[in-house]
Amino acid sequence: MTGRLAFVESPVQLLNVLEWAHAQVTGAPGTPVAPGPSGAAPHGLAAVPGPRTPSRTAAGRPGPERSGGPGRTAAGSPAAGGLTVVVLSPTDPMSRGQLRRMAQLAREEGFTVRWQEARGGRGSLPRTLRDLAPLLRAAERIIVGDPFSRYVQLLLTLFGPKHLTVVDDGTATMEFAAQLARGERLVRWHRRGGLGPRELVLAPVSALARRRLAPGRRRTVEIFTSLPVDPPEGTTVTPHTFAWTRARFGPPRLTRGADLVGTSLVETGVVDPDRYVRAVADLARAHGATRYFAHRRESTDKLHRIAVETGLEIVRPDLPLELIARRGPIGRTVVSFPSTVVHTLPLALVDTGVKVAVCEIAPEWLRENVSARAQGFLSGVAGTAAHEVDRLTACAGPSVERLEFG
Repeated sequence: MTGRLAFVESPVQLLNVLEWAHAQVTGAPGTPVAPGPSGAAPHGLAAVPGPRTPSRTAAGRPGPERSGGPGRTAAGSPAAGGLTVVVLSPTDPMSRGQLRRMAQLAREEGFTVRWQEARGGRGSLPRTLRDLAPLLRAAERIIVGDPFSRYVQLLLTLFGPKHLTVVDDGTATMEFAAQLARGERLVRWHRRGGLGPRELVLAPVSALARRRLAPGRRRTVEIFTSLPVDPPEGTTVTPHTFAWTRARFGPPRLTRGADLVGTSLVETGVVDPDRYVRAVADLARAHGATRYFAHRRESTDKLHRIAVETGLEIVRPDLPLELIARRGPIGRTVVSFPSTVVHTLPLALVDTGVKVAVCEIAPEWLRENVSARAQGFLSGVAGTAAHEVDRLTACAGPSVERLEFG
């Protein structure tokens, strides 16, 4: 397999590129499948490898254990061959740190990883385009993690691929598929209002990129996702079940307490910070939580406030949470607000007996200028997760549902 080029801008995107490459080799569950009756991707799981001795390295550090099962993505393996991963490096330190750790993991698995300082100040954009032009021209398939990225959209307008794959970048995949199916312009779900000056300037680029992100007579489009999506006709949906993660790490050691998963909804302007901190304190008391796994975009000031007011230990993961949880130690219950992890953790931890709880966002927590579209999207994230589990039982608190799997 040659001529495959992936563009990633976050640690989760890089993890999901590794998962996609693993699925191409193993064929299960990575074989492309047609969408279900509603367009949603099926969520069947591949066979899970038997238990192995967990690594004893610190949480968040990938241990030396590797399974010897089929499809192993070691150096020179079919999964790694012919795929170059280009990291369009972000500017914030937490994202850069996690990306460097994921890049190290990818290189250990035999992948070619190219670190591109795409946002390094004046002249970085033309320099990046000049550096990447030969790779783009030679690529038969382009894999992208964030179709909303202006950088990715610009690259797609200059070099239209014959085959395009979109891997998960959180719950934004759901909104991307829906907007593409409706023929709408691509706008992140938490954005408010109309087009600003920057959006007006880039509108022609975004419009052309949207057309190149859609399937056509000369282009195939695949969505590799662990989320329920309803894509446009002609799109191939491939189920993402974290088979690589489960084959490489864990099962984790479980602690007696619970862990909370943080969200950047305050930082994106959706949730009131005071309401959020009170909700975290209430959840910690209700579930006996001791640790708070911070999102990489959460501010230092907010995390300091949470630590002082709740007594929770703040953990800044240096890898995506799915890997952290799979390696352990992890709480027997993991509590999260509506986010990607209520879809992905059940897949990564399917053989562990861990319980995941999702706390819906109450309307009174939202800031005054939050759109009805954003409210509906958050409700949909939690609601679709609840329908994907085997059992749904009542949980402490008026707006909390517990998702049990094992």
